[in-house]
Amino acid sequence: MSIYKSVIRPIMFRLEPERAHELTLHGLKLAARFWPNPPPDDYILAIDALGMRFSNPFGLAAGFDKNADVYNAMFKLGFGFSEVGTVTPQAQIGNPVPRIFRLLDHEAVINRLGFNNGGQVRAVERLRETPKRGILGVNIGANKTATDRIADYVTGAARFKDVCDYLTINISSPNTPGLRDLQAGAQLEELLERVMSLRLSCPVLVKIAPDIADEDIADIVAIAQKHKVAGLIVSNTTIDREGVSSDPAASEQGGLSGRPLFRKSTDLLREIARQAGQDLVLIGVGGIASGDDAYEKILAGASLIQLYTAMIYQGPTVIKTMKRDLRDRLRVDGFKRLADAVGTEK
Repeated sequence: MSIYKSVIRPIMFRLEPERAHELTLHGLKLAARFWPNPPPDDYILAIDALGMRFSNPFGLAAGFDKNADVYNAMFKLGFGFSEVGTVTPQAQIGNPVPRIFRLLDHEAVINRLGFNNGGQVRAVERLRETPKRGILGVNIGANKTATDRIADYVTGAARFKDVCDYLTINISSPNTPGLRDLQAGAQLEELLERVMSLRLSCPVLVKIAPDIADEDIADIVAIAQKHKVAGLIVSNTTIDREGVSSDPAASEQGGLSGRPLFRKSTDLLREIARQAGQDLVLIGVGGIASGDDAYEKILAGASLIQLYTAMIYQGPTVIKTMKRDLRDRLRVDGFKRLADAVGTEK
């Protein structure tokens, strides 16, 4: 058993989840000053996507580094890319506490944070002051009190376009009332038309919910293709409680992440890959807890993957283990490079 699981995690799990996260961020900022750079990744893990060369497909999902505090520390841990945010135009405190709940038996988390963050101006300043040392995405959202939420996304895109490698439009959080309505046809059309009219030089992705109806998948894919969005991130947290209903925390409102989300998000990823073909880069997110999970996402159509909750339960070295196991799976199955495996089992 690792030191994290035997010593650090029991201590951290005695704290409220949000306090534990704050301490983790502080610890990462301090420790990263002394960490050496990670060894080079095995060439088999490299992939070209979004017009960039990723040394490995593993990225940090949005939600961990909301205010752009530790993105360079994550590169030192071995991530191939990192995504900060979600960041809204104005700072906001989010929903009342408590708002994060661990489901220990399921290695899952429910959160209803509500886009708590320090605002975009502060985040842009940090990104300009501390140059990124790897591929960096910025995840933008709308303020809860905004009268024109689409305008909030236009504002965010304009602010971050020169300080990141890609932008993510997050319209899939369940914790801002009405936000997921922007995934619907007419509203998604308007949103993408207004954002893409900025003629951004960086790729734009849209993060969608795992709870979208089957009949809406084709519309989302078609609209994304029409507006030349670079890709989709599949998926955000779920409001479904299938498989965890017996847990004491299951009745809490919010989005569920972790192992129970894996099958739902992967099935959606596979269907989107089938419909989108080669037109969209897909980033698979949701329930990845092992190299085998990552491999299944890739076979289902993901060129890149993201994780977050697995670090809570397995610690920061989980990325090293996942990279090793994914490398081994690729070679055992006869793949010469990661790209050859993408979407081979749709």
